[in-house]
Amino acid sequence: MKCIKVFLWLAVIAFISGVVVMFSGLINVAATNPHHPVTNFILSTTMDHSVRAHAKGITAPPLDDPRMIMDGFRHYREMCVDCHLAPGIDSTEISEGLMPRPPRLQEEVEEWTPEELFWVTKNGVKMTGMPAWGPTHSDAKIWAIVAFLEKLPHMTAEQYQEMDRKAGAQEDDRHHHAAQEVVHNHDQGSSAGNHHDVDVHDPDGGAVSNQPD
Repeated sequence: MKCIKVFLWLAVIAFISGVVVMFSGLINVAATNPHHPVTNFILSTTMDHSVRAHAKGITAPPLDDPRMIMDGFRHYREMCVDCHLAPGIDSTEISEGLMPRPPRLQEEVEEWTPEELFWVTKNGVKMTGMPAWGPTHSDAKIWAIVAFLEKLPHMTAEQYQEMDRKAGAQEDDRHHHAAQEVVHNHDQGSSAGNHHDVDVHDPDGGAVSNQPD
C-alpha cells in the first residue's frame, strides 16, 4: 500500500512539473536549437517502429518501369529535392533551416522497404516538416516516387543531371504540342465561323447576306 502511495505522489509531482515546464516557456522550440540526443533517440525510435507497424499489409507493385521512374523523378524534383537533396545537390536553404534535419535520402533510403517509403510519402510524419502527399497525389503517383527512390542510392550526379535534362526536354515537347493544339483548335473555330457567312433568302425571295457591308 505504501508503494502505491509513493507511486501516486510521484505521478502527481511529475504531472505538476510537466505543467510548469509547459507554461513557463523554458523549452526552446526554435528550429535553430537542436534536439538533445536523448530526445532524438526517442523520436527517431518511435517513428521507425510506427512506420514499420503501419506499413504492414501494403504490397508494392513492380517498380522497374522506366516511364514510372521518370514520372517519379519529376515529382521528386518538384516536391522533395529541397528537403532531401539529390546527387550533386548537397544543401538548400530549406534543408539547412529544418529541425529535425530531413534525411538525405540517397544515403538512407535503403534502410526502408518500398512499402515503408510509400507509407511515409503518402501519410507524412508529424512534427518533422514531412508533409502527407496522399491528400493531393494518387497512389500511382506516390508509387512512381518510390520507384525513383529505389534508384537513388546508386545514382551519380551526372545521371541525375541527365534525367533532369530528359525531363525538361519532354516537358518542352508537351508544351509545344499543347500550343500547337490550341492553335489548331483556334483555326478550326475560325473556319467554322466563316461557314456562317452564307446567303439566306428573305420571305420575298431575295437573297440577303449576313456578311457585313
